[in-house]
Amino acid sequence: MDTQVFTISDGADCSAVLSPYGARLMQLWAPGRGGVLADIVLGHDDVQGYLDHPGTYFGATCGRYANRIADGRFDWPGGVVQLDCNEGVNHLHGGARGFDKRVWQVLRADARGVTFGLHSPDGEMGFPGDLDVEARYEFTGPARLQIEMTARAAADTVVNLVNHAYFNMAGQGSGVVDSQLLQIDADRYLPVDAALLPLGAPADVAGTPFDFRELRELDADVPAGGFDHNFCLNGGVGPAVVAVDPVSGRGLRLFTNQPGVQLYTGSYLPEGLPGKAGAVTGARAGFTLETQVWPDGPNHADYPSAVVVAGGVYRHEMEFAFFVAD
Repeated sequence: MDTQVFTISDGADCSAVLSPYGARLMQLWAPGRGGVLADIVLGHDDVQGYLDHPGTYFGATCGRYANRIADGRFDWPGGVVQLDCNEGVNHLHGGARGFDKRVWQVLRADARGVTFGLHSPDGEMGFPGDLDVEARYEFTGPARLQIEMTARAAADTVVNLVNHAYFNMAGQGSGVVDSQLLQIDADRYLPVDAALLPLGAPADVAGTPFDFRELRELDADVPAGGFDHNFCLNGGVGPAVVAVDPVSGRGLRLFTNQPGVQLYTGSYLPEGLPGKAGAVTGARAGFTLETQVWPDGPNHADYPSAVVVAGGVYRHEMEFAFFVAD
């Protein structure tokens, strides 16, 4: 196992630590009031920690199809595609040997950015067609981190990559995120069943616990089991998500070209999970902002398409702009 890690920075206050194992974001440092720095993503001190606790997906690049596909199957020209089922009868985050559990190549690296590369052969975890994938992390300017995930398809296939970082704007190891503030530019979300699979058509967020159109506390109105839902982004020019810790003032604005974002508030993270620098983590210690194509998309003709045709290129862009609130 390659345990090499890479540190990149914006040349000022913000920096990140990356690993080729899962093209993974291990640390992300951002300033709060008074210039106080904190590492705002959950994780482990070293690569062995991620090997020991794979089910959290901390900081990983997940694929070929992240999130869930019902029964691990979907109709495809020539027959039904059967995927690896690693969450009961369903497929999750690319299967038992998804991209998060692969050691990626380091294609380019410098002080501001690293590009990781991976080849996924035809039939891997059941997916059709060869796929060549890249994930690039780069500080493009002061307090701005870009994550770009691309994939080039040799044959028609489906692709949905996500970055699975868990954020705690107060800093990893600082406790639960219930009082942190979140805003999501989404008028609709996808209701789910007990297996967290979408029931069908999107529903309006108005009058429900899923209304984050104005900045509000995460625990102000929480559904049973917490949040683990796709929000159908409006697709405006502004940020898709804003997150703020009101105590430290540490905040981020997330921009993306994707049609959805999965908010998961970590209700099922195991208690006593070792974090970084001696911290112990557990339920609600962080939240994900997994920008994505919608879950179970290949089984819903009316959802945004995840199909990438032969010779086509999938391109997924995320940009985090960090700020300090007044």
